Amino acid sequence: MTDKKVDLEQVAQLIEALEQDLARVRSGSQDVKRLRDEVETLKRVLNAPLQKHHWIRDGLHSVHDALDGAMDAVIADGIKAGRYIAEIGRILGM
Repeated sequence: MTDKKVDLEQVAQLIEALEQDLARVRSGSQDVKRLRDEVETLKRVLNAPLQKHHWIRDGLHSVHDALDGAMDAVIADGIKAGRYIAEIGRILGM
């Protein structure tokens, strides 16, 4: 796997915004729980003393996949999941 660099500032901003939006989500579904867990995991990786870009890329992929799974629940609470999916894709060069 390549250790291609990602813009850590953009990732941090994305995770912060997503975390704030998730605080409004009322659903307690397994998909939303997984999404929250993936966001928290990526946040810890970003704040780790040793940042490996491939770990961050993997984390972004996991958040992307979890957003896909939780789409119905987060949209019902007014979260614009498509915006986050597009932003993750842009950061990853998808």
